[in-house]
Amino acid sequence: MRVLIVEDEPMMAQAIRSGLRHEAMAADIAADGREALDRLAVNDYDVVVLDRDLPVVHGDEVCRRIAAEHPHCRVIMLTAAATLHEKVTGLSLGADDYLVKPFDFPELVARLRALGRRLTPARPPVLHHADITVDPHRRHAYRAGHYLDLTRKEFAVLLLLTQADGGVVSAEQLLEKAWDEHADPFTNAVRITVSTLRRKLGPPAVVHTAVGVGYYLGAPR
Repeated sequence: MRVLIVEDEPMMAQAIRSGLRHEAMAADIAADGREALDRLAVNDYDVVVLDRDLPVVHGDEVCRRIAAEHPHCRVIMLTAAATLHEKVTGLSLGADDYLVKPFDFPELVARLRALGRRLTPARPPVLHHADITVDPHRRHAYRAGHYLDLTRKEFAVLLLLTQADGGVVSAEQLLEKAWDEHADPFTNAVRITVSTLRRKLGPPAVVHTAVGVGYYLGAPR
């Protein structure tokens, strides 16, 4: 999952990004509404964590634009305003969820995962492909019932491949969703991560390369 954090308080934004990366989510930061809209125009985000009281372009307008221009993208509003009227207004603008500051970080993660399951097509809370099981909530992965000790990036790549359910996922898509805006587009990080993931999954090989296209789970084609 790739998340855009739109928050004008630098310490809070960095804390949220650090926590989400620990949960194997790729996360970028925008410090104001205009920067958020610019990033949304060039990156494919699954969920936006949107502070409502933003400089330059107000969070309400950002939310309206996301609903109109990026209907696949989910929005969770963060705000200090806790009244029922404020919540109703935020949801009516197109937000999918609403979380009042201060909040507990585990609750934010749980809400993000819930929004991720609402992406089209809907995703189940625990994914299976052949003898592989991936539990995004607990960040656990198993093969044939055996626990896999994966790094955050290896887990993120396996999750994306499992979500594709046998479909080919390009290296560019893996870089887009499992890394973040600071990733070098010419890096070999994806190839190295796939290689170590294959080793940890063990035989028989289940992650295969579609030459010139990407990677997929399943039997060789």
